[in-house]
Amino acid sequence: MKKIFLFSAVVLSALIFSACSKEYLETRPSNAVTEQEINSKISAIYAAIDGQNKELFAFSTNGSGRHDEYGQKTVDLQSDLMGNDMVIHTQGYGWYNSVYQYIEWGRKTSGRTCDNTWFFYFDLIKQSNKILAVIDGVVDATNDDKENVKGQVLGIRAYAYYNLVNLWQQTYKGGENKPGVPLYVTDVTEGKGRGTVQDVYNQIIADLGAAETLLDGKPRASKNNMNVDVVRGFRARVALIQEDWSTAAAKAHLAALDYPLMDASSYIAINAFSSIDNPEWMWGSYIDDVNATIYASFFSHMDVNAGGYAALGSQKKITAELYDLIPASDVRKQCWTAPGTGSDPNVDYNQVKHQLPDPASWAGDYLYMRASEMYLIEAEALARQGLDAQARSVLESMLVTSGRNPNYSASSFSGQDLINEILTQRRIELWGEGFSLIDIKRLGQGLNRATGAGNHGAPNYNPAVYTTSPLEPRFLMRIPQRELDANSSMTANDQNP
Repeated sequence: MKKIFLFSAVVLSALIFSACSKEYLETRPSNAVTEQEINSKISAIYAAIDGQNKELFAFSTNGSGRHDEYGQKTVDLQSDLMGNDMVIHTQGYGWYNSVYQYIEWGRKTSGRTCDNTWFFYFDLIKQSNKILAVIDGVVDATNDDKENVKGQVLGIRAYAYYNLVNLWQQTYKGGENKPGVPLYVTDVTEGKGRGTVQDVYNQIIADLGAAETLLDGKPRASKNNMNVDVVRGFRARVALIQEDWSTAAAKAHLAALDYPLMDASSYIAINAFSSIDNPEWMWGSYIDDVNATIYASFFSHMDVNAGGYAALGSQKKITAELYDLIPASDVRKQCWTAPGTGSDPNVDYNQVKHQLPDPASWAGDYLYMRASEMYLIEAEALARQGLDAQARSVLESMLVTSGRNPNYSASSFSGQDLINEILTQRRIELWGEGFSLIDIKRLGQGLNRATGAGNHGAPNYNPAVYTTSPLEPRFLMRIPQRELDANSSMTANDQNP
């Protein structure tokens, strides 16, 4: 019987990284913790969880050796490049150009994006299931240890399935009965079929609910680890997609309570979006110069001062259409180079939001969740319930109370106009953080890229695709050919269109 490709490994990765900061080609998982070890020691279990956390930013976990494979942030960047608000400056070295042109996700061959991404998330799931299978039998683990471990790995498993189902299928609403992704909740080696989107969401919600209970009141070692706030934040994301507005608002509010918003001066600091020490960050990856993945990293592709690909023609820019919606009184406008002031490589509209804290070093942390997203989820969910006054108050807290735009007022917005305003603020606030494509899909908008001066197309790199239908097949990744070949529960008919 054929075995599923993604479960071929027989030992649990702990992801021990190279000691040489510049040997980034070696910065990928190594099989360092055996199953025998994790059966007997809680320290080995925590090392395995540390390995999961490190896989979130590891280079080439699937062995492709490509400089666009460095964990979660490569998926986030692709989501934004396939959206409306991010422009590639010129051809550059070509990384991500095929994503921007809606070509890459149609490639199902080994070592390409779909193959790498499928492996990345299912490897996190595989590791979670292995840990869950043994944790109760670890002899030196306390009850608190066991609950903490279970909560973290259930959270990671839910996170992986959330990404998988949103990459390999359209949005939840109206798609509940469409094919999802194979669902594994035990440590098995036999392949499964796709199931339904509803099946996957049911498991995500069950995992997050259990994780919230298990992690409530538990301390965490660092922001590298999930805690109850992060789990609640993900529950809010899931509820937003499901249009479960009351749950989205409630969970988002609880999640953000202990994370103060950045004020105006903090927002434009060079390390605002590259340091896990930022009080607004809820979850991220601490990455020092030893573990940095150099050219194969988010900052290589984003920060022109890093000495990577961004400075070589592939600058990431905001559209003039969105930039012009930001008033001069809003400090966030300083996250991009003002038109008429740029010079190569920091050209007009180039992003300066995501920068390495020290351009002489590749050390820079990866952001996965912060409090402002929770404010936006809460505001949108309240507005969609007709609770306009409460929604306006939350939105103004994010912008006025924090000092980001002291002149802002939401008082003139109500009903659909208020919802539209919140969505505009979401595009501005979360630019470059990986939400664009999922938002386009959940809102049923289809792609609609602005053209003309400062927008998509000449003299910038040509994205080729400017508009799509709301259910565009190119929004979906293809199932890797290796999976179809190895998994006897799938056939060519299971492939996305």
